[in-house]
Amino acid sequence: KMAGSSTPWIGSAYLFLQSTSKTIVLPSLYESSQKKPSVFRALKLALADSTGSLSGVDVLKVHCSHPQLIVQLKFCRQELCRRFLRSYRDGLLHRALQSHLQLSLATTTVPLQMELKAGSEHLDNMLKDEDRCLECIYREKPDRLRDEEITELEERLKSLTVHQSLNNNVAVKDCAPLRSPSLPCPSQGSSLPPQDTFIFQGQQFDNRTITLDDHQKFAKLVSKKWKQVGRSLQKSCRALRDPVIDNLALEYDREGLYEQAYQLLLRFIQSEGKKATIARLIAALEENSLISVAEELLGLHSNEDCS
Repeated sequence: KMAGSSTPWIGSAYLFLQSTSKTIVLPSLYESSQKKPSVFRALKLALADSTGSLSGVDVLKVHCSHPQLIVQLKFCRQELCRRFLRSYRDGLLHRALQSHLQLSLATTTVPLQMELKAGSEHLDNMLKDEDRCLECIYREKPDRLRDEEITELEERLKSLTVHQSLNNNVAVKDCAPLRSPSLPCPSQGSSLPPQDTFIFQGQQFDNRTITLDDHQKFAKLVSKKWKQVGRSLQKSCRALRDPVIDNLALEYDREGLYEQAYQLLLRFIQSEGKKATIARLIAALEENSLISVAEELLGLHSNEDCS
């Protein structure tokens, strides 16, 4: 009833954020050229946690309205908007954003107040009525394209995410050009975990080598996106060039997607040996919005179906 069969579902809302700490003023941090990438990174990762997808919700613009940071959001799929609303209602988004801000800003804690609006409607007052919230968001069509600054920050975040996955296997000095100034390299004495661990959804995990169980779960869950994951891995693995991936698709066409994905990861493991770590695979899955597959590999079982 909210959209015709030929009309894509699209809606907009505003997320109001304010720190209750006198020493952490979000608008001031966002206005800082050094801190802005870190704040944006935390915001995007928290939104990805809330929808299960890096592309689940678009950020169109971030307004600095002291003492609040106001984020204009765009939703293009109703089911992802539902996930966002449930995450917001249950406090999961709140906790995820606090955690990501704490990591990105290298601080102890970031106490937050949040408010969600769609037009003149205060959605916090109607969160138990999910359909009504969806109606309000759907009525508010986005009034702008994505801000150029947001596009630049998105690209920087993608580069940083890919590069951080390589930092587990490449000399630390190589991370300097792409890291945010507020996120120093581990060798500079930061509070970030050492190279034998990595962070996913605000939690720290051991950066172990890929196990047989990982291998089988990946092949079962990745489905048609095994090629995209292979192309992400190829950035740091010469054994997975495009001709190799194409040959795997042809050679194991009759056996199906499971065997194609299994053989892809087998090539990666055989080529990289001990450097075939779970952190590199998780980074490749994140890059392709396969958050639920990553959660399964790390034991963070989600009720949502895998992408």
